[in-house]
Amino acid sequence: MDIGSAILIIGFAALVAAFLLLVIGLVYSELMNSDIPRGVANSGKLHMVHGLFVGMAIVGRILYRLGICHQVSFIRWFVACFLTRVKQVPTGLRVKDMKFSEVPVRLYEPTTECSGLRRGLVYFHGGGWVMGSIDSVDEVCRHIAKESNTTVISVGYRLAPEHRYPAQLDDCETATCHFLSVAETEFSVDSRRVAVGGDSTGANLAAALCQRLARREDRHLPSPCAQLLVYPALQMADFNLPSYQQNHAVPILFRGRMAFYFLQYLNGDMSLCQEVLDGIHVPTELRPRFKDWLSPSNLPPECFERGFSEPPAPDYDGAVYHEVKAGLEAEVSPLLADDDVIRKTPPTFILTCEYDVLRDDGILYRKRLLDLGKDVTWEHVIDGFHGMISFFNQGWLSFPSAVYVVNSAVEYVKTL
Repeated sequence: MDIGSAILIIGFAALVAAFLLLVIGLVYSELMNSDIPRGVANSGKLHMVHGLFVGMAIVGRILYRLGICHQVSFIRWFVACFLTRVKQVPTGLRVKDMKFSEVPVRLYEPTTECSGLRRGLVYFHGGGWVMGSIDSVDEVCRHIAKESNTTVISVGYRLAPEHRYPAQLDDCETATCHFLSVAETEFSVDSRRVAVGGDSTGANLAAALCQRLARREDRHLPSPCAQLLVYPALQMADFNLPSYQQNHAVPILFRGRMAFYFLQYLNGDMSLCQEVLDGIHVPTELRPRFKDWLSPSNLPPECFERGFSEPPAPDYDGAVYHEVKAGLEAEVSPLLADDDVIRKTPPTFILTCEYDVLRDDGILYRKRLLDLGKDVTWEHVIDGFHGMISFFNQGWLSFPSAVYVVNSAVEYVKTL
């Protein structure tokens, strides 16, 4: 080896070492900003997983600034290649990738005998309308289908930033209506026993879809028989609820990150993130109505055990509102829908986690439903954190508490 080649190798090694040190330093700095309370299930493992996710995001950010690829593209690639495990299909289940009116779906069909028509579930994955895929919830959908003897359809809707609202909701509607129209003839499923559901922003899509369908008086298809909402994101009006304050730095969903996802869904303008967190995007004339539905006084006493400070009333900025006003409409914030729409929605299953910024969204929606005489089943995971369902049956990434979340969904589906 000549001297020139040796210098190149040494230089490359030094560059790699410097890159790794930079990433490690940034990951350490980010980890110091996190806060995992003692009550969180498997807190040590959550620290490790959070570190992995932070490192992934930082490398993606560096690659983006170097002009190599978009941060989101890198994270999707890394998750698909290294963190998503699609296993061999178990006995008793048929799995098939299809398209419903050009929307990609994955069918999970039990092969066991069934007297009469089966029930069905159309499932929307989470991921902030930006991440996630059919593969990311494959284990969840398999388990629900097999354990509840239900035909499950997992929907691969379009994602931001390539596609903005309402593309995601439109895809979910298209796939759901297609399935309802052929459920009996092609899949031996009772179209009157088809529920919709999802986790996180997938649950947002499920709730928004039920409301969208409820607004239509001339429908020729049956409406969903239930909505299954696992730690749902339901409103973009108030990021200062008790759960947002208490869990603002609890992985894997920080308070600021939720505002980021809403903005990615709407328009991609991240410069408005702090303004949205501060609440200056909510018009003064809308605040009394939203306050009726979002007031912390509507929450049970245990939601205040870890503290809460009523924030001062924010100023209003019309320019910010103009940029994000779609986020205050019911199709993005189902918790803010009118009473007459919510009255028409189906029975609901809501699961919330104590250590989740979205905890109060789910609890407040439950109260709205109950106040309007709707049937609600509520499960609260006292040691749970946001994103638990993503770690169901994922090998070394698995969290035992995720089993409880998925099995709670299974038990509810069995009642339909």
